[in-house]
Amino acid sequence: MTSPAEPVPTAPLRADGGFPVVGIVGGGQLARMCQPPAVGLSVTLSVLSESETASAALVVPHSPVGQHTDLDVLRAWAQHCDVVTFDHEHVPQEILAALAADGVALHPAPEALLFAQDKLAMRRRLTELGVPCPRWAQARTAEEVEAFAQEVGWPIVVKAPRGGYDGKGVQVCRDLTQVQPWLDGVGQGGLADGLLLEEAVPFTRELAVMVARSPSGQASAWPVVETVQTEGICTEVLAPAPELPEELAVAATEAALRIAGELGVTGVLAVELFEVTQEDEEGTAYGTFVVNELAMRPHNSGHWTIDGSVTSQFEQHLRAVLDLPLGDPSARDTWTVMGNVLGGEHPDLYPTYRHLMARDPGLKIHLYGKGVRPGRKLGHVTVFGDDLDALRERAQHAADYLQGVIDE
Repeated sequence: MTSPAEPVPTAPLRADGGFPVVGIVGGGQLARMCQPPAVGLSVTLSVLSESETASAALVVPHSPVGQHTDLDVLRAWAQHCDVVTFDHEHVPQEILAALAADGVALHPAPEALLFAQDKLAMRRRLTELGVPCPRWAQARTAEEVEAFAQEVGWPIVVKAPRGGYDGKGVQVCRDLTQVQPWLDGVGQGGLADGLLLEEAVPFTRELAVMVARSPSGQASAWPVVETVQTEGICTEVLAPAPELPEELAVAATEAALRIAGELGVTGVLAVELFEVTQEDEEGTAYGTFVVNELAMRPHNSGHWTIDGSVTSQFEQHLRAVLDLPLGDPSARDTWTVMGNVLGGEHPDLYPTYRHLMARDPGLKIHLYGKGVRPGRKLGHVTVFGDDLDALRERAQHAADYLQGVIDE
């Protein structure tokens, strides 16, 4: 039964004309950034938020509070939604199965979302499909870790199959002593099925492909982007990826679209890639890729699309889950640069926000309504134009100023 702390969610107000209600589980910034395109599409959002002050709850009128692990609350809330999608991948599979059995339209479906929730399942399925992946293994014992390390060489990458994000649940380990704390946790939580071990790929850079797919099978893709990581957190996105050979961009896009189709993804899918250099039989170097991670929702590597694309990832996600015709994903300008804003030591962002608006009127600032905490992702900035180096400098300055790294 629903506890007193989890009141039954009320129904959202519906617009006249038969326009649908899209439910989003989770009140984070991804749900928040769905609100502007929802207004443009005449769609009502209902967000099941973690708290009254969650990022999305501050801007979406109907944001009842409830936990994504409470089936009673989810059922009471979902009955008022035409479709349900997700701000995060953490709803347990047994709850998703119960909602699907109730007839709730879930996008992506539980069968697809599993491959974003469980990295071991994802690696198995992509390997079956012949999608390029790092060499990998499942391990529960020190002997299995040693055997894999002997095959691929130290260091190796150790991942929690479930629950990791933004660099959490991932560690580059150089010997068995660094892996041992992970082995001590096997059988519990995100390590219930053991560890995912991967070779440490000697990559040139990190790329990402954002695609969208509707239930009727229509699909679209944005330009391949370069993502710049700092201590496991994406700090910059360059759209499109500079100096990326056309054949590699086409191959990466085709792979992402194939993954979306084979896994039955509905909505937006992010495919994170490592670009690697290999040699053919004649010793000629060429570029290729391996798939690193999947996310079945709008993603940080696609935030640039809000200002830099004809159709943003958030609008496209809503179109896709509603099975509406998909929008044009083309870039609006030659280059778009997105910089993530991380928390620093200064809690009051509004004065810095105003200063940047005056200093750089072409800068687009997106803050998520979160309290400042060092290292916390608070928002992002976007600039676009013809001079990539100048754009990167502008975006970096703005992100640093908001964080308090610089004061002018």
